[in-house]
Amino acid sequence: MRRREFLGGLGRLALGGAATVPFTAFAQQSGQMRRIGILMIIGESESEARSDLRAFRDGLSLLGWDEGKNIKIDCRWAAGNSKRLAADAVQLVDLADLIVAQGTPGLAAARDATRLLPIVFVNVTDPVAQGFVESLAHPGGNITGFALFEASMGAKWLEALKELAPQTKAAALMFNPDMAPYFRMYLQSMEAAAPPLAMQPYALPLHDEAHIGHAFASVAEQESTGVIVLLDAFTLKHRNLIIATATEHRITVVYADRQFAESGGAVAFGVDRINQFRETGLYIDRIFRGTKAGDLPVQHPTRFELVINLRSAKDIGISIPRDLLTRADEVIE
Repeated sequence: MRRREFLGGLGRLALGGAATVPFTAFAQQSGQMRRIGILMIIGESESEARSDLRAFRDGLSLLGWDEGKNIKIDCRWAAGNSKRLAADAVQLVDLADLIVAQGTPGLAAARDATRLLPIVFVNVTDPVAQGFVESLAHPGGNITGFALFEASMGAKWLEALKELAPQTKAAALMFNPDMAPYFRMYLQSMEAAAPPLAMQPYALPLHDEAHIGHAFASVAEQESTGVIVLLDAFTLKHRNLIIATATEHRITVVYADRQFAESGGAVAFGVDRINQFRETGLYIDRIFRGTKAGDLPVQHPTRFELVINLRSAKDIGISIPRDLLTRADEVIE
């Protein structure tokens, strides 16, 4: 991303105020080492961990904040462990001037650890409905950030599943309840959209790795049933097993993040999460220059991605409709 395009994002984010101060001038002349704590719900060994942090650092660097010069970054990796998240959040409160929290569990842990330090969240589903902020326009308190999906995405995933496999009569929503407590929002959206599609959505929670095989086996026993896999730390960590099991049973699946398609899933439709990590720098810059986190409006995603893996689709015996192919942002041959 070009620096001009990135800085132009400040106008789109409607920040106003002190934007007349040159970004790099402020960062370089402040003479103060600012400390950022990052609370990640995924594991450090995950491939997306590197891309997320790279985008995060790039976004800050474009605004004049460079690690080792005027910022210090401490990162904690919970790898889907909710108890570890809580402990990590407490540690970061003692180390940081500001906390970046990934995902709903990460934000919940950070909020429980501090009501004083500013928190910028990323990849969080509907923060208003979950009670993290008062409103999108005026979050209040010490929290703001970048929302992931709205509940209406549930309907879009259901429509995509029906488009992929018109004979589908039921759709299982797979998720880990510890990492995706917000699943009901999507399920309700799916239920509202289901009647015209002649489909019946239902929840199918994955409690541990061993349950993945049992869950797909139960789907395979039912006639004309497809699956929608939510994005959470558990499903992302175990995506290879999820994809392999779905392929073994030849079940049509719509995934909520492009990394599933890159790992062998047939179709993925979701938010450009990495771009959100990059844009987080815009809000960190504003907060370090004096703006209160609660005065910065929560941002909805602006970039969505439809990724199709043709080889994987062939492996499970589905033919991708031409209309879906033409709408794809990326087709993996």
